[in-house]
Amino acid sequence: MAGTGPLTQDWEPVVIRKKPLNAAAKKDEKAVNAARRMGAEIETVKKSTAGTNRAASSSTSLNTRKLDEETENLTHERVPTELKKSIMQARLDKKLTQAQLAQMINEKPQVIQEYESGKAIPNQQIITKLERALGVKLRGKK
Repeated sequence: MAGTGPLTQDWEPVVIRKKPLNAAAKKDEKAVNAARRMGAEIETVKKSTAGTNRAASSSTSLNTRKLDEETENLTHERVPTELKKSIMQARLDKKLTQAQLAQMINEKPQVIQEYESGKAIPNQQIITKLERALGVKLRGKK
């Protein structure tokens, strides 16, 4: 074994460290108490909905008094009475059912039912389709 020098021992200390704590571990009660014992500075922040059983989105950030004082009636415009009567009369004159009329204008039967009951929100395209299918100028359209 010629050519190899004297063997030496490496006596340098080896330090094994744990990885730093993540955010969740820092919030752990044990970690907070250990930090207090060591005298570290601890910041506590109370959340606005802490201790309540409400979702964060249910908090009323709007001015509720202003909403309570609001008196304007915000509803959608509905089909006028004259229009619904005109549609019904023209359909009956042509001896069509609501389903047949709906099929003629490529709409669901529920649309015709809503127009004839007055619950529908007026749509000019549907009214035009009805006029073409029925061959009449419908009264009461806006």
